[in-house]
Amino acid sequence: MIKAIMIINTSGKPRLVKFYERKTEQQQQALLKEVYNLISKRADVMCNFLEADKLENWGGKAGDTKIIYRHYATLYFIFVADGSESELGILDLKQRLRQRQIQTFVETLDKCFRNVCELDLVFHVDKVHFVLDEIICGGMVLETRISEIFDVVTQQKKLEAQENPVATAKGDIKNFFGEFGR
Repeated sequence: MIKAIMIINTSGKPRLVKFYERKTEQQQQALLKEVYNLISKRADVMCNFLEADKLENWGGKAGDTKIIYRHYATLYFIFVADGSESELGILDLKQRLRQRQIQTFVETLDKCFRNVCELDLVFHVDKVHFVLDEIICGGMVLETRISEIFDVVTQQKKLEAQENPVATAKGDIKNFFGEFGR
């Protein structure tokens, strides 16, 4: 099960944080700091998987938590997952699947925002959470097909356009003035 998803920039500022386990605000902040400190010190050529035994604020038994991350430009996409499966199973299968989840999430955001960047995450938090919720719910992976996720996002945009008469009216006014050469 996925315990948390974090997107942190290279300066250590969180851009998206979603915990699927109950943690207090102080615990979440401490975990963000600890995870960032662990990942930011690693070279890009190092493995993208970490045992999270050293995380003081996560709790649990040794070997129970894994950190799987990818570094894209100025952002770290981080998934924290439990280690309930055997080590061999995690190394051989589960980590590849988690890494694929990160890739699916990033590719979907790229498709939605046409080359996603840090500002997209800052100014469109609701849309980023919507995409994430289409992929993962309650720590369980729901969907991995980018086309299916993007179809749902497109349908949501159409519904928002229908339900927002102010935006529609603004578009009509622009068209009106465009016709009369204002």
